[in-house]
Amino acid sequence: MSFKTASAPRLQATYNGKTYENAVPTTVSPPSGYGALLRRWLFEKAEREPKVPLGTFRADAAALAAPVPAAALRATWLGHSTVLLEIDGRRILTDPVWSERVSPSQLMGPKRFFAPPLPLAKLPELDAVVLSHDHYDHLDSAAIRVLARTGVPFLCPLGVGTHLRRWGVAAACITELNWWESAQLSEDFTMVATPARHFSGRGLTRNDTLWASWCLLGPTHKVFFGGDSGPFEEAFRQIGEAYGPFDLTMLEIGASDPEWADIHLGPDHALVAHGLLGGGPLLPLHWGTFNLAFHAWRQPVQRLLEAAGPGVPLLLPAPGQRVDVAAGPLDARWWEQ
Repeated sequence: MSFKTASAPRLQATYNGKTYENAVPTTVSPPSGYGALLRRWLFEKAEREPKVPLGTFRADAAALAAPVPAAALRATWLGHSTVLLEIDGRRILTDPVWSERVSPSQLMGPKRFFAPPLPLAKLPELDAVVLSHDHYDHLDSAAIRVLARTGVPFLCPLGVGTHLRRWGVAAACITELNWWESAQLSEDFTMVATPARHFSGRGLTRNDTLWASWCLLGPTHKVFFGGDSGPFEEAFRQIGEAYGPFDLTMLEIGASDPEWADIHLGPDHALVAHGLLGGGPLLPLHWGTFNLAFHAWRQPVQRLLEAAGPGVPLLLPAPGQRVDVAAGPLDARWWEQ
């Protein structure tokens, strides 16, 4: 897989030889302090987890294994930021997370609201796995170890390849990119790493790997995968001008809070980003799967529906439900059942 660097000067993260920093001033630590966060976690009464078990969600493994038509654009949301994309004859998986908990230990930490709708062993053959950053809710070591055995190409931001090699991914299968660098899946299919406003780290480390959003540019369709990002209007404008508008835009809407307003969009800022990227169908990610914030678990999608207005075509499938993007907006309302 070859890659090249875009020539136009654009927003860049900085690297001091040890850690990466965002292109704009960004606060990761909560302004009110961690003691205030602990009090909120203990005493605020929002329904952060479903009170009753959610229904069993199942993807159609047989349908997903069928050959992908050359001009198809389909998406199957498997929970949080994990999406199986079928785009222009290829299958691309984003931020694969199958473990029960997104934590250093499977004995404690945020637990899934529902089982993965597609078992990892039932995944069809993939053309690429795209990673946005190395946080536990986006990079699942157990899933990576399984996928490594398939020989699938991995595309990731700078530094994340160290994790992948440790978990068994062959070096030849890893392409690490800086913002605005691109890699060719094939002669007519380009993957571009683009800016995001976030941070990285597993355990006690922080920012020793880069974070990114991604543009997937096929011969017929273009998809934007935002990964995790806070408000970053100039970056989204630059991405939209360079590669938009997109046939499908995937942006995070959950795990937002004023205490970490710089690093997560939330529904309202996601709609701003969506407009700067060029609009089009919006598939919201990063919600409804894990308890990672203080808001009620349904709040992100409820607020998105309130704020979106008729001009934003929303794709709101149930987990595991395959969406044909060309079919138009979809509102499964699964969170109300």
